[in-house]
Amino acid sequence: MTKVSKIIVFSLLGVLLAGIIFYPKIGRLIKKEEAVAEIKGDAKGGGQGKQKLSVNALILKHQSMQDVFRTKGQLIPDEEVDLSFEASGKVTGIHFKEGTYVTKGTLLAKVNDQPLQAELKKLEAQIPLARERVSRQRTLLEKDAVSQETYQAVTTDLEKLSADIELVKARIRQTELRAPFDGVIGLRMVSEGAYASTGTVVAHLTKVSPLKIEFSVNEKQANEVSPGTIIQFTVENDPTTYRARVYAIESKLDEKTLSLKARAIYDNPGGRLKPGRSASIEIILKEINDAIVIPSIASVAEMGRDYAYVYKAGTAKQVFVKKGLRTASSIQITDGLQAGDTVLVTGVMQLRDGSEVEIQQIQ
Repeated sequence: MTKVSKIIVFSLLGVLLAGIIFYPKIGRLIKKEEAVAEIKGDAKGGGQGKQKLSVNALILKHQSMQDVFRTKGQLIPDEEVDLSFEASGKVTGIHFKEGTYVTKGTLLAKVNDQPLQAELKKLEAQIPLARERVSRQRTLLEKDAVSQETYQAVTTDLEKLSADIELVKARIRQTELRAPFDGVIGLRMVSEGAYASTGTVVAHLTKVSPLKIEFSVNEKQANEVSPGTIIQFTVENDPTTYRARVYAIESKLDEKTLSLKARAIYDNPGGRLKPGRSASIEIILKEINDAIVIPSIASVAEMGRDYAYVYKAGTAKQVFVKKGLRTASSIQITDGLQAGDTVLVTGVMQLRDGSEVEIQQIQ
């Protein structure tokens, strides 16, 4: 091998050895330079490539807002009673048709009163003679032919006889079962010929017009409901919304539930609604006119403060607000917003003050 060849071979070996030693460092350096170049490129073109956040917005205007309390209640009769005789005996007559409307005083049923009728006839037969005795003794008394005591004795006998007659008549009335009020009579529980005691229920009488609506309010609304408060209610499978007026409330809250029981009255013309049905009740506790209202999702609470975002020249501007009346889906704003402001109502949690936004839908 010549001297020149040896120099060439050793030079190539040296270059190869150097490459093996310094190749990893050169690779890392190249990657670093590429990353720096990429960051610089993003910095230069980032303002142009950044996308705006698409949001929905609401233009504020004055509107009415109601604080509505909802609860469940039950329709109950204005009056209801289990009808029973005041005297025991065999039932001699049933004078009503089941499920019909009866008026107050209508004779519904009767038990045997023949012994009482006989006793009444006997007593009434003694009246003429008793009156004749009184008349005769009065004439004699005027002539001083009898004493005052004698006249008083026959007068007392007549009064006792009259009292006995009234007592028998009262006992006869106890054998008659009459309607104590207007209402619908239910199913008959006894038949003619049966023996009825004073505890035997003959039928159930219900006064269905008007109707009462019984419901409860919680401790928070206890002072909001009083006699005269108007309620709205609906019943299942009936699209009609009915109105009733509270006429009475309980004197104190229930110790277990801390709720206050109340009753409202509904005229129920024609007896359309039946007692016993459940009712969905709404009570308007407060109504505000010309309120500024935003959806609950448009407000953010942070560090004890509340804020919302309004649209300003393509950006979201953070505005601190004060809240008033709240419902399940809306909030009244008492300060910080006014009619005409465009409030952002979607994407609120992604927004920052000054974020660029694009309104997709506006209400």
